[in-house]
Amino acid sequence: APQAEPVEVVVFAAASLEATLTEIADQYKEVAPEVTLTFSFESSGTLRTQIIEGAVCDLFISAGQSQMNDLEAGQNDTGADYVYADTRIDFVENKVVLAVPDDNPKDIQTFSDLATDKLSLLCIGNDDVPVGSYSLEILDTLGIDIAQLESDGKVTYASNVTEVANQVKEGAVDCGIIYATDAFSAGLTVVDKATADMCGQVIYPAAVMKNSANPEAAKAFLDFLSTDEALACFEAVGFSPLV
Repeated sequence: APQAEPVEVVVFAAASLEATLTEIADQYKEVAPEVTLTFSFESSGTLRTQIIEGAVCDLFISAGQSQMNDLEAGQNDTGADYVYADTRIDFVENKVVLAVPDDNPKDIQTFSDLATDKLSLLCIGNDDVPVGSYSLEILDTLGIDIAQLESDGKVTYASNVTEVANQVKEGAVDCGIIYATDAFSAGLTVVDKATADMCGQVIYPAAVMKNSANPEAAKAFLDFLSTDEALACFEAVGFSPLV
């Protein structure tokens, strides 16, 4: 059979997916050796903005529904129309957790401890980062005033979830609110897990973008992400498949 023509697929994906998608990319080389996967891992809000500003993106995988909705016609009030809606799927779910450094020096055990004298410094994502939005929802649900934490100098912000995890791992903060999968990948101790009534479900949507130069190849990789082989990689780090 003739060898397939080389093709590049540019994937914009939430920072929390970096380790898993890098592993899956190695699997995909066996399936489609002609395809070069080029990843850009950042906060979903940053990636959304880059797409709107004209960045080339074949496939977008967000850690939150709102960032994808901002790009899909009929899901926003801006008229933005970047998504092939018939390709959009919700394919994995994550959990939001409270993670602490080794030995947990401040003995923080629950989200409620963030309102006590145990806390000196908490790290969360900024409000343009899905995990940051989830963090604010959790604090609000528990009646913890983020403005008071800011006033007391007890909160610091990061531009994506990986930065939050790194600050916790380095012991630069007492704790951080991150995804269960990032806690697993970074080897962090999880002391509490948010329930759905605290921040809703953490669903990751994915879709092919209309500015894709290779939409068929992008859709083929998206289809591969729903195979048992790929989903096993997601499950191994704590994601729950939805497809």
